[in-house]
Formats: sequence, structure tokens, C-alpha cells
Amino acid sequence: MAAEAAGAFRRTAIERSDQRIAWDRTDQAFFAAGACHILAWVCRDSYPDRAIEIAGVRLAGGRQVFHAYALWNSWAFDHSGWNSEPELLAANTTFEGRPLESVKITDSLAEFCETHHSRMPHQYWQDPLPRAHDYVSRYTPPWA
Repeated sequence: MAAEAAGAFRRTAIERSDQRIAWDRTDQAFFAAGACHILAWVCRDSYPDRAIEIAGVRLAGGRQVFHAYALWNSWAFDHSGWNSEPELLAANTTFEGRPLESVKITDSLAEFCETHHSRMPHQYWQDPLPRAHDYVSRYTPPWA
């Protein structure tokens, strides 16, 4: 699957205000907007023998990360599966119509959530971790 912009799956006002409605979106939409950080950390933790990092996309020069993904070498994993990081950044830049940049995230999941106003797993309508593990398992990693 080619890289798609996370913004193409932004939550509606009702999806932002009602966790059950947000939960009922397709897996791709759920992990593109609203739970991308959960997917990124699960991907990293699913391959403990690989040096997978966490990265994020933000407006160039900005502070707020609006999309998180797992990163191994030059391969990025997000709602679109495994794609080259330049392809993922290009898809998001084109969609947003503004310069974006990738930043490495060294925080824990809890620190990331606090800094970037994101939800921890226990704050979702249901536990997103099993759903994220299932989603990661659908994609063959680039080293396989």
C-alpha cells in the first residue's frame, strides 16, 4: 500500500468528542488519526530484536507532532504499512500543502502523550493495544 497522508483520515467533530464513534472507524482511519502513536509504539515493541525508533511529523519549525510512526533504517511504519520515510513525508507534505519535518521521539509513550496531548491506551473507549498488535501483524516488515 502506498503511503497516504494521515490528514486524509482526520476525525470529525463528533469522532473527536465521542470515543465510541472514533473507535468504530476502520482500522486505517483509527490508526491514521487518533491512535497513530499507539500503533508506532506497538510496532517498535513487536520487534525487540530490531532498532526501531519512534518519529513524528510536525510543521517545519513547529513543536506539535501531529502524526507518529515507527522508523527502522529508512522504512516508516504507520497506518499505510511499511513505506520509505521520504515517501511518507512527501504524502503528508503534499496533503498539508505546507513544509513538514520529521523529528525523532525519545520520550516514553506516557511522556509523549502528556507533551502532545494524546491519549494513553487506558483513555480509549476500549483497549487499543490488541487492535494495534493485529494491525502490525498484517504487514510484512522490510527485513523479512
